[in-house]
Amino acid sequence: MTDSTLDLAPQAQVIARLADGVRDDQLTGGTPCPAYMVRNLLGHLLGLSVAFRDAGRKDLGPTTDTNPQAVLPDIGPGWREELPKVLAELAEAWRDPAAWTGETRAGGVVLNGPEAGVVAANELVIHGWDLARATGQSYAPDPAALRLSYGMLLAGADDPSRGGGIFGPVVPVPDDAALLDRAVGLSGRNPHWLP
Repeated sequence: MTDSTLDLAPQAQVIARLADGVRDDQLTGGTPCPAYMVRNLLGHLLGLSVAFRDAGRKDLGPTTDTNPQAVLPDIGPGWREELPKVLAELAEAWRDPAAWTGETRAGGVVLNGPEAGVVAANELVIHGWDLARATGQSYAPDPAALRLSYGMLLAGADDPSRGGGIFGPVVPVPDDAALLDRAVGLSGRNPHWLP
């Protein structure tokens, strides 16, 4: 997917700012992920950040081997402090060139280093959009992370075993739409979704 590394810090910082903007009364609101309330989406972001931090460190075990769909994710009382901390650790782990080499695991799936880095970027980009949209916040993802996300999603759009997309059926978006809207459509989401 990529022969180079990406600094995940800018996109991780975008997520941290979005999370900081979530009001307590929004935690039970809906999201573009039908099974998730905002609190579940934040729990998923926390879990994937831990998983991809450990995948980058090659610290393989329960955090990298657990299927993220095994349980409905949720947050605990300390999530406001924990999420930005883990996001920073995720970014730091992927600053090490060794993260982008060899094999690792995330969600129980074996990936090579570059694939795992791109998947981490995609997760942060798309779930950042989910969080921003669900909580009425503006969203400007890191451009480099967005390009990698779009490329990954476009490559998976032709996979018939996945219903025409990595995460489900692709939502058609005009070719001249903004890159973020095209990535969101490829992820199986409607770019015009509102809570």
